[in-house]
Amino acid sequence: MQAIILAGGNGTRLKPLTNVFPKPLIPIGDMPILEIVLRQLKHYGIDRVTLAVNHLAPLIEAFFGNGTKLGLAIDYSLEDSILGTAGPLRLISQLDSDFILMNGDLLTTLQYQDLYQFHLDQGGIATIATFQKEVKIDLGVLESRGLALTDYIEKPTYRFQVSMGIYVLNHRALAYIPKEQKFDMPELMLALMDAGERVVCYSGDYDWMDIGRMEDYDKAMAIFDERKNIYLPS
Repeated sequence: MQAIILAGGNGTRLKPLTNVFPKPLIPIGDMPILEIVLRQLKHYGIDRVTLAVNHLAPLIEAFFGNGTKLGLAIDYSLEDSILGTAGPLRLISQLDSDFILMNGDLLTTLQYQDLYQFHLDQGGIATIATFQKEVKIDLGVLESRGLALTDYIEKPTYRFQVSMGIYVLNHRALAYIPKEQKFDMPELMLALMDAGERVVCYSGDYDWMDIGRMEDYDKAMAIFDERKNIYLPS
């Protein structure tokens, strides 16, 4: 199996850490977050990885090299300009018929092999890994019709199905990505649906965190320290 990891972002919400390190090399516990991701992929049967890089790319390449120390075959695709989360795929010449595409800055216990098999069984062009995200509102939420109050909900918790930033794509999806311009995954998913292609959602029993802000980073370090054996199965 093959995985493409998006590792080219500037990580502006994690400054000043990302002034010195590219976001994928920020440590969680005693290793970079991207190394955790790579070790997980290896455990679940992925043997080839392409890192789509841009910001501080030489540091990432110097750290992981060709992947030998992790038992992976790693290569690199360098963006000369920002191409979004889907655009970099047009720069990669050799892709499996179906491949995993994911962000390189997330912490999850998702079993990638199960996700991949689900995608094949569904026979669609794209599968989105999803997570039930709770959003707590620490205020009284009002519902009204015109000027009349119809409901008053004190500090509610809402649940939304969100994208984890992990996908499985069939190579046919590349035809819907414009060349040499910024194009993001939400745009690609909508383009696929508009064209009548089958896009499905995958859900399961797993943890997930997007490490996008300092408060997320602090939480991820604490959780990983407590559950390292779960996030890094032997």
